[in-house]
Amino acid sequence: MGLGIWGTIQLAATLVFAIPVGIFGLNTLLAGQELFGGGLLAVAVLMVVLPHYLTTPGDIPATIAEKVVGRAVKVPDEEES
Repeated sequence: MGLGIWGTIQLAATLVFAIPVGIFGLNTLLAGQELFGGGLLAVAVLMVVLPHYLTTPGDIPATIAEKVVGRAVKVPDEEES
């Protein structure tokens, strides 16, 4: 699964916010507050994982464009060329 340049930049921006939340959650967990620390660790993980599986409003135009181009442009089979 290649992210490309734009995907890599988005992942780096997400990690800028998720890593401090994860570190604070880990410190809180080790300090004895299991529920709060575990919740913060879960939030940090979800911040990184969810954007890859959810469709955002920015993804909709690209999805529509792929479908339109896929219908308009036919790739010739090996037998036809």
